[in-house]
Amino acid sequence: MDKQKANVSDEKKEIVKEFKNLIDKYPIIAAVDVEKLPAKQLMTMRRKLKGKALVKMNKKRLMNLALKSSKKEGVGELSSYLKGMPALLFSNHNPFSLFKELKKNKSPAPIKAGEVAPQDIIVPAGPTNFAPGPIIGELGSVGVKAGIENGKVAIKEDSVVAKEGEEVNAKLAGLLQRLEINPVEIGLNLIAAYENGTILTKDVLDIDEEEYINNVKLAASEAFLLSISQGIVTKDNITTLVMKGHSEALTLADETNILTDENKERLFAKAESQAKALESKVNESK
Repeated sequence: MDKQKANVSDEKKEIVKEFKNLIDKYPIIAAVDVEKLPAKQLMTMRRKLKGKALVKMNKKRLMNLALKSSKKEGVGELSSYLKGMPALLFSNHNPFSLFKELKKNKSPAPIKAGEVAPQDIIVPAGPTNFAPGPIIGELGSVGVKAGIENGKVAIKEDSVVAKEGEEVNAKLAGLLQRLEINPVEIGLNLIAAYENGTILTKDVLDIDEEEYINNVKLAASEAFLLSISQGIVTKDNITTLVMKGHSEALTLADETNILTDENKERLFAKAESQAKALESKVNESK
């Protein structure tokens, strides 16, 4: 580390200082990868994020120095997430909402020869616009079953042509482009975010909000029902428990003929009905 500092020029020291000041200023710092992102789209993303986040790029070594020199607890660990063509994103906003914003603004793009499949690449079953010809053999060479339907080439079943992590060759890349299958998403790829001494990786940040909210609602509902059934008093269930206790007390009073202001009319009506039934039986027996 000391040797690195000794070899940093005054200009580079200023760059490190600028990054360090931003790291110390903002509560949220994220490592993003802008590899394969065209400069025009990067500028567009920066405009969209204006007021929400600041994205700054420089040499990985200088950003590492800034992260390591910051006194923020644990922020130096973000260095291990500077991958591809790295940049640092600075924000005051929640990292989950930031991740959602970046994901929403990604756009599909063709995969190039030599690139790695980001997920399983599937050629779906269905018709194509291709006329019968060599294309059938080309599809077969990558494991796609095809035939002729209504004078056009049709793919008979869903076919996985590349597994996640596999390198895509030139032939497959060209075929996918002809099929208009764009398996790559280009945009700011958030790798990990720092918040309050904790590193949140993309798999943690990438949540289904609707499912999460529904699970929280379900858990709250089940906890409420459990507290009612067990008679555990909380500020949320006190009204329901009092009403439940009141209802049970009334039922018990009715069943045991305990006279109260609330049930006296019901009990008198019940007694009158029983008396009439008894009188009817007596008259029948005469």
